[in-house]
Amino acid sequence: TGLGVVTEITSVSQADLMMKYVDAVQIGARNMQNFELLKCVGRMGMPVVLKRGLASTIQEWLMSAEYIMAEGNNHIILCERGIRTFEPYTRNTLDLSAIPVLRKLTHLPIIIDPSHATGIREKVSPMARAAVAAGADALMIEVHNNPDKALSDGAQSLYPEQFGQLARDIYVIAPVVGKQLDFDYLKKSEMINNLDSKDSKTAAFIGEYGAYSHKASLGYFGDEIKPVPMKTFRDIFNSVRKGNCQYGVIPLENSLSGSIHENYDLLQEYNLKIIGEITIRVKHTLIAHENVLKSEIKRILAPPPAFSQCRNYLDQYPDIELVPVTATSSAVRQVKDSGDRQAAAIGSAMAAEIFNMNILEESIEDNPRNYTRFAIIAKEKTGHKKVTKTSIIFSTGNKPGALFEVMKVFSEYEINLVKLESRPMLGKPWEYMFYADLEADMEDPEFGPVMDRLKEKSENLRILGRY
Repeated sequence: TGLGVVTEITSVSQADLMMKYVDAVQIGARNMQNFELLKCVGRMGMPVVLKRGLASTIQEWLMSAEYIMAEGNNHIILCERGIRTFEPYTRNTLDLSAIPVLRKLTHLPIIIDPSHATGIREKVSPMARAAVAAGADALMIEVHNNPDKALSDGAQSLYPEQFGQLARDIYVIAPVVGKQLDFDYLKKSEMINNLDSKDSKTAAFIGEYGAYSHKASLGYFGDEIKPVPMKTFRDIFNSVRKGNCQYGVIPLENSLSGSIHENYDLLQEYNLKIIGEITIRVKHTLIAHENVLKSEIKRILAPPPAFSQCRNYLDQYPDIELVPVTATSSAVRQVKDSGDRQAAAIGSAMAAEIFNMNILEESIEDNPRNYTRFAIIAKEKTGHKKVTKTSIIFSTGNKPGALFEVMKVFSEYEINLVKLESRPMLGKPWEYMFYADLEADMEDPEFGPVMDRLKEKSENLRILGRY
């Protein structure tokens, strides 16, 4: 199947067998302080899922991780699966407060196991959703096609349809905490690893390291590729067209400020393909030098859109000078380079980390529903196993009802139009190209008649991408 295998190891004597057949090992809750076993999996060198003991403190849990690291293995995943309390309504009590605590204490990823924690099917999905909202990196969920006849753990196993609903819920929740439920990650990883040259595994983005476009690149590709900063959007398109970068990451629209028109124009101008998309939450923080108090700040650097998105917060400090710059990441770098301890910047938490700066205050934006949708562009289309969206551009004749005739085609074939944007045609005043996002795979033979009708009713029809 190509799927990785994780198996619980209970004895040092099992190590050689595990090395041959599994991809990662798990240390169960009852073995969290089996120190010889911890040292053994440390020497094995493969990823380790370390479950928290039933009555263990967080400090004791981390000390167990240290035993593994001491043998040279840093590939550790911490798993919270509930602790024993006096509460009888669930098998254990799932300690979600451990997530923010661990975030402050360690860099290790955190997964949550609500199945073993609650032991009750109806409690699994609510706790899984809560875990994602609290910032968990992953979930461990038990699923069975017939739980009532399962030989083990049937009472806590979800039916497949319940798991499907949970996945859809998480898809909605994840962007709020800066994450993405990626149904196509394995395909993307395969696509990237199949490139001929390792040097070509790069993605161009606008701004500097720490920019929201940089965050979008990491969110889509993970650490499979190297992000490359660019000064302008046209630089991104040129870099991809010339093959200097394999991919480009471009913002298309913001939930508050609308479309980024320049990029729609560049999509029309360049013969590149959209191969994917990612939506991230724009969460502004106030950033300054270490040990600087907010009362010491005399000026704040940020691009004008960031100022407008944080207007209610900034109005509380009318005496602070607002200094406009080109990008949030540039603002953080300028404050860092200047050494000015009376200056602060508005930017992402990631920018603060990259430039080793201090966050004075988080979430200072007026509206938490601030999201930006990014498109991933490349020279050639990719073979996605499951296509859910197609982006097209087209124009219409200059006559009454021309656009309506195109819209009728979508209606007749029950194709959902989720985005329609008009942009002036290059070199043709008062004539327009239309950009549309459709929830359909327009290159599937099933939609052949639709494309034929669209060609009849429109002009300059071109598929920008399927993803």
